[in-house]
Amino acid sequence: MNQAELSAFKQFVDREGVLLEGAAREDLAGVLQGCDPVLGEVLEYALFGGGKRIRPLLAILAARICGRNDRELYRLAVAFEYLHVATLVHDDVIDNARQRRGRDAVGHRFGMAAAILAGDWLHARSMHLVGRYAGPRGLDIFCHSTAGMVDGEFLQLRYVADPEVTEEQYFSVIHRKTALLIASTCEIGALFGGAGKKQQLSLALYGDRLGTAFQVIDDLLDYQGDSAATGKAIGNDFVEGKMTLPLIRAFAAAGREDRDVLASLLRQDRTDPAVQARFSGLVDALGGFSSARQSAEQMVGEAVSALDVFARGGNPESLAMLKALAGYVLARDK
Repeated sequence: MNQAELSAFKQFVDREGVLLEGAAREDLAGVLQGCDPVLGEVLEYALFGGGKRIRPLLAILAARICGRNDRELYRLAVAFEYLHVATLVHDDVIDNARQRRGRDAVGHRFGMAAAILAGDWLHARSMHLVGRYAGPRGLDIFCHSTAGMVDGEFLQLRYVADPEVTEEQYFSVIHRKTALLIASTCEIGALFGGAGKKQQLSLALYGDRLGTAFQVIDDLLDYQGDSAATGKAIGNDFVEGKMTLPLIRAFAAAGREDRDVLASLLRQDRTDPAVQARFSGLVDALGGFSSARQSAEQMVGEAVSALDVFARGGNPESLAMLKALAGYVLARDK
């Protein structure tokens, strides 16, 4: 992504972010009347504390490139931010995380019960909005992806600190955990925009490849990122024993001695900074990080290729922003 593309992308994100926040606040103002004020306080904190808002932006772009752009589009797009934030809130409860986006996690600030309940509310509201604006077919797609997310979390628990985890198993997890929701966001946006089946499938494929690459980059940032930029501690995945792509590639490239060392480190106290540093250094030396990045780059290329169906006609700005978003996924540092 060159400087001009980056500047245009940032302007787009800033402009649409203001409109999305306005739509969310308008929605909350109407639906929270008569509710306990603590719920409103927790939602305010969870929803408006920063974040990239990639999912609602994808819904907007998918609908626009298929020919629809009206006020209701923002109301639909808000649903995807609600669901995303609900998953973050619940993830932090599961992980007993103290921080998210550089500040107190919702559960740490308001208590675990309030965090769980607020996440439940956001999930329920997101389903209501998708059903209202995308109809039964949109809700079917949405519910399939949310059910897959839960299944992916269970699979990930099964594979904790298991050096025998395969790439196939890893990609099965992240397809459910991350890619499925991003693919469904694009597909529902296309459905809302009046797209034909070919356009819907093309955008779903774009979302699937983009979501997969996003998770691979996320896995890399957990080892190589800057906690000041990411807003969360580096090394969480290792502490939790998550078998991510860089680790799987390192194990595959390792000889018997290095493989035994990696497996031994996984069994040790993973909160020990010295253990973390030695493990990360060995993964790096075995090419795990560079290999995973190459795969992410390939997936982003596949995502962009899926947009070829819109090369003639459609909305040029939306096409350009979908491509820029793919570039951003590779370039992001948080």
